Amino acid sequence: MKLLIIGSLGGHLSTASQIAMKRGAKVTSVNNIEEALSTLRSGYGAEVIMVDARMNIAELSKALDSERIAVAIIACGIEGTSPEIAVASIKAGAKEFLPLPPDPELIAAVFEAVAEENHAIIHRDPAMRQVLKLADQIAPSEASVLITGESGTGKEVMARYVHAKSKRASGEFVALNCAAIPENLLESELFGHEKGAFSGAVARRIGKFEQANGGTLLLDEISEMDPRLQAKLLRAIQEREIDRVGGAKPVSVDVRLLATSNRNLEDEVSNGNFREDLYFRLNVVNLQLPSLREKPQDIPALAEHFAAKYAESNGMPSRPLSAAAMQRLKEHHWPGNVRELENAMHRAVLLAQGDEIGEEAILLGAGPTHKQPKPAAVPAETAPAVAASNPAADGMASSAPSAMEGSQSAQDAAEGSAAPAARMVGKTVAEVERDLIIDTLQHCLGNRTHAANILGISIRTLRNKLKQYSEEGLAVPAPGDGSA
Repeated sequence: MKLLIIGSLGGHLSTASQIAMKRGAKVTSVNNIEEALSTLRSGYGAEVIMVDARMNIAELSKALDSERIAVAIIACGIEGTSPEIAVASIKAGAKEFLPLPPDPELIAAVFEAVAEENHAIIHRDPAMRQVLKLADQIAPSEASVLITGESGTGKEVMARYVHAKSKRASGEFVALNCAAIPENLLESELFGHEKGAFSGAVARRIGKFEQANGGTLLLDEISEMDPRLQAKLLRAIQEREIDRVGGAKPVSVDVRLLATSNRNLEDEVSNGNFREDLYFRLNVVNLQLPSLREKPQDIPALAEHFAAKYAESNGMPSRPLSAAAMQRLKEHHWPGNVRELENAMHRAVLLAQGDEIGEEAILLGAGPTHKQPKPAAVPAETAPAVAASNPAADGMASSAPSAMEGSQSAQDAAEGSAAPAARMVGKTVAEVERDLIIDTLQHCLGNRTHAANILGISIRTLRNKLKQYSEEGLAVPAPGDGSA
């Protein structure tokens, strides 16, 4: 993990950096926000920023957003820092607030939660063992790898696994989601730009290729890349050099390329949407990840793993799954694959009562092979509605309805209210999304991190939505606010 520290706080942050280094982190320290931004623009790919809570965190967060630099902010304050400063730092964009002097175990816990460095692949099924055997075999090579599979099967996790097993494991692993960056900015993200190259280019910015020099670059959802940019990518792969936007000379790079796609790239080539020569450059080795329904023996292992993970992160007791709950998981079709299972188990941990996670806490969608329990003879006006979860896609646009179904069903099951679909009629998608986000946040007692996990979106996306709602005059639960 790479850590960037801003400020000193009377030497307490230096102590924190020493603790981080003892735990294997690479640490760089700067004095102020401008120096931090300059360091990040130069290609220092930090995963976590620790910053003095008295600094202008809102300015830092805004600059990171505008320059599309993805890094988690941890605000730090010495003992006695007022609760108002801690709350203000979270509202300004910090993911967590860390009190100082630093506690080694607390720092380790925060780093693990923020950086999410545990990329172990939980598996028991022979289908997954075959894929991992091939991954182990090709990982030490320099070959480009195309990782394919349905949405939610864990393609980025597999990419990190390949990197960790490669000769480049000590180098950077840099990931770029091609579907998340506007077409006119993707070239700059890949290759970097010089100051003044275009409107908003306030300084030289190192792109992902240079940042990954000596390491591995993952191009996630590469099928979304515009064909014109595909030609420049092909040249970068063939010539091992890139041209910064607005640059005067090429820059040599040494990068191993991994790519993912949930589309059939052969079909995309046939349809003229993807260059054939680039496809063959990327598809030296293909790791085809099976869907969750194709590896049923993984379901119990993953369910138990996620149940333990979210019990710990929510400060709740670890509880086993009942036989009925496990059977329901096994019968589900899992259109959203591992991501859907993870979200389902997070909800189950929050909703379960008693000494085990029962079937009533497993809120699932009715997939093609899902066996719905036979309803009891209860009057329609009093029967609780149970909704579904299908987080099969990345990003807010596709995951919001899925999370909405699961979140709303939790409320319905508890309150016995009317069917969710009936309450949505007449509302716009934006209104439904807004209600879902606010309701989920209230359910999580204002905890942004937990709400984002349940919704299947990033914490930054959640905060941007909440900021928008606040500006529109809506009441948004404060961090940690337990009001309903």
